[in-house]
Amino acid sequence: MLASAVLFDFDGILVDTEWEIYQAWLETFQEHGQDLPLSLYTRCIGSDFDAWSPKLHLEDLTKFKFDWIQMDERRQVRIRSGLSEHGPIDGVVNVLKSLNEQGIPAAVVSSSSHHWVDGWLEKLGLVGYFQEIVCKGDAPRIKPAPDLFLEAARRLKMDPAECLVIEDSLNGLNAAKAAGMRAWIVPNRVTVGLDFSQAERVLSGFAEMEQSIR
Repeated sequence: MLASAVLFDFDGILVDTEWEIYQAWLETFQEHGQDLPLSLYTRCIGSDFDAWSPKLHLEDLTKFKFDWIQMDERRQVRIRSGLSEHGPIDGVVNVLKSLNEQGIPAAVVSSSSHHWVDGWLEKLGLVGYFQEIVCKGDAPRIKPAPDLFLEAARRLKMDPAECLVIEDSLNGLNAAKAAGMRAWIVPNRVTVGLDFSQAERVLSGFAEMEQSIR
């Protein structure tokens, strides 16, 4: 058997949200004459701004304090507009169906909010594939801490060592390893250049994963 349970990250794994979010931040930086290289931005992927903050970085670069409430609202409009026609990442539904057919439980484990994750899962009709949805606020700490993954294992009544994590970020990989779980990486456009050598496997996409689990 592949694993006793499979735990999926959300952003960049189930839906390609990461690129639109990065593009929105890049536009914000460029509007103020600054650049935001992917190599720098990826520090916060899979976690939150406690890991690394683009807001603090832009203020450091410009020596200016911004009205982030207004800027955040405008950036969210841009992100939602860019994602309006997005569906699940290619191949992910086939993987979820295969796990369901084999009786392997699946969960979503995300550092994002329930409002964001649950809304997308409902919109895309993916909720029924998951036995648990664990998000920011369901455990004391988010990734790269292991708390969210451990909470998912607890809810599923699984030994963490029997769980397989599907991730796209270093923060997610580090969280999985800290939880004592195996981790496979499916990089996206934002994270493809990162060093995932500590993962058990790095996959080219979900088609490769589907072949592995059948």
